[in-house]
Amino acid sequence: MTEALVNELSRLEAELHRPAVRADGDRVNRLLHAEFEEIGRSGNVHSRQSTLAALKSEARPDEIAADGYAATQIGPGIALLTYRSACRQQDASLARHTLRSSLWVFCAGRWQLRYHQGTPTTKVW
Repeated sequence: MTEALVNELSRLEAELHRPAVRADGDRVNRLLHAEFEEIGRSGNVHSRQSTLAALKSEARPDEIAADGYAATQIGPGIALLTYRSACRQQDASLARHTLRSSLWVFCAGRWQLRYHQGTPTTKVW
């Protein structure tokens, strides 16, 4: 189940990296749990509402590269996804390296993102 879980959750997480999905309020609403909250790489805390507003107002989101996905089932219908990400620059270099963790819950017949945290790192891939 772990490989299937990693595949499913990393696919859902990657959706949130894509500009077309980030601009699709209906899809983001389905992906984010009603009680979603985030601690961004800046250290700031974001609510579901502030996250939705920020995504809606993004003019040109960064292209996000991610890898190293791993998932752990915490309990029935609860899973922790960890990975690393970076923003791809116009010259194809990577910047803003971040370690990420996401808590996903299975409710209403689908996985939803309940909590997300980004931690800046100097570790370059």
